[in-house]
Amino acid sequence: MFLRKVFQSGVFGVKNVSGRGGQVLFAAAARKQHSQAQQQGSQVASMRPETSSAKTLMDIGTRRIFNEDHDIFRQSVRRFFQEEVVPHHKEWEKAGEVSRELWEKAGEQGLLGVMIPEEHGGIGGDVFSAAITWEEQMYCNCTGPGFALHSDIVMPYIVNYGSQEQIERFVPPMTAGKCIGAIAMTEPGAGSDLQGVRTYARKDGGDWILNGNKVFITNGWMADVVVVVTVTNREAKTAAHGISLFLVENGMKGFQKGRKLEKIGLKAQDTAELFFEDVRLPASALLGELNKGFYYLMNELPQERLVIADMAISSCEFMFEETRNYVLQRKAFGKTVAHLQTVQHKLAELKTEICVGRAFVDNCLQLLSERRLDPSTASMAKFWASDLQNKVATQCLQLHGGWGYMWEYPIAKAFVDSRIQPIYGGTNEIMKELIARSIVSQK
Repeated sequence: MFLRKVFQSGVFGVKNVSGRGGQVLFAAAARKQHSQAQQQGSQVASMRPETSSAKTLMDIGTRRIFNEDHDIFRQSVRRFFQEEVVPHHKEWEKAGEVSRELWEKAGEQGLLGVMIPEEHGGIGGDVFSAAITWEEQMYCNCTGPGFALHSDIVMPYIVNYGSQEQIERFVPPMTAGKCIGAIAMTEPGAGSDLQGVRTYARKDGGDWILNGNKVFITNGWMADVVVVVTVTNREAKTAAHGISLFLVENGMKGFQKGRKLEKIGLKAQDTAELFFEDVRLPASALLGELNKGFYYLMNELPQERLVIADMAISSCEFMFEETRNYVLQRKAFGKTVAHLQTVQHKLAELKTEICVGRAFVDNCLQLLSERRLDPSTASMAKFWASDLQNKVATQCLQLHGGWGYMWEYPIAKAFVDSRIQPIYGGTNEIMKELIARSIVSQK
């Protein structure tokens, strides 16, 4: 109750929190709020409208997986993106990266490391609170900040498999936004096939010598620490038995960052090539056990794929509302475009498909919160939601007519940003392979 009053009073508004004291105060309140969010009864949840019956697909106060404390948190996150991200995003698109100041502000607001346990230096929130940060970023149509990858893909590797020393060294500054994380899997010759990795680390006394290169690395240019997927045993019975993970820090001799890659979308997101030439790594840089890296990747990829799926559905919801507003205002043949039956039917189709997708993804979020999300189901969510995102992007742009092709219109940016979703995190073709294996397997 105290927390609700504090949030409503605006004490934790974006402009009112600054400095280390503000960060501690906000983080403490956020932790309390996140813990309260897990204690709500199902009776209240059952009374919440689903998106299909809400006024808009982005309304606060909807969906049974959330509760009132989540709503308060969502209001804070939405305000943060509107005040701290939206006004600067065009400038970051030109620069090919967001500012470090933004990362630290996100840390001050308790938006990083949301799901990481408090005892490890995170916020200690639940899956649904983390999902709010993914969704609100898509609702403002700003894909530059790599917060989700940093918090919900990179940090779990360190927390789940790292030593106490590694956790203490990296997790608190990552939660504060002072240390930016990335994960380097993809290589020029190895994408979705992780067993095709060629980057190699050989033992040299008590150290390791790392050589190789990675490409398409999100947060790669700004990263302070990178989880690098590396071959450590070329003689293993299968490639999967010879892969390890290492923590490589910015500034290490022989570790070079290539150019920021010029992409058709995600213009403000720093995506880079990484090069490792005789990088000497201490034994303490090994993350988890030797030659267990592939199994760690398989354990963590379902969550990564659900992050992509939830962001995809959220983008669909944004594009739908953007298009609804446009056709209600755009005039053609003496009346608004929304009066045309073909347009009305297309909107009906889009909303139905988005709501069906949202129901499935919300179910997956519930499964993840209960530690029951299996790889096949996560693959279904990722492939279905990202395919739908591209379908919605194409059809919503079409409903904008020629203006939809203009960069100044949000739908144009959403259209190009959506194209990468069926590719990264494992291509959708690979997702179908994984789903099919679970169908035909005799085990």
